[in-house]
Amino acid sequence: HRPGTPLTSTSFAGPQIVVSVYGPDFFGNDVVRGYGAVHIPFTPGRHTRTIAMFVPESTSTLQKFTSWFTGRRPEFTDPRVVAQGEGREVTRVRSQGFVTISFNVV
Repeated sequence: HRPGTPLTSTSFAGPQIVVSVYGPDFFGNDVVRGYGAVHIPFTPGRHTRTIAMFVPESTSTLQKFTSWFTGRRPEFTDPRVVAQGEGREVTRVRSQGFVTISFNVV
């Protein structure tokens, strides 16, 4: 993959780890706190990667209020959406911190 060229479904980008972080909200419901993905390094050694996390957001004020009131926030049902990014350009997301992961590749 050359920098500046978009990845397509036919190009191979290598294996990835998809991270989904959940935690309790104000009412004690388990809600999504963030999604992120990172490619697994191929070279031997210790590698540290920082994953930028994001959460999907409701598109309207009414949807935001309804999701707050019911305790059901928007979330992805398929982890491939996070890994591929295809179709995500029409999804509204908000940055939600970082997760640091370490790999020990042999």
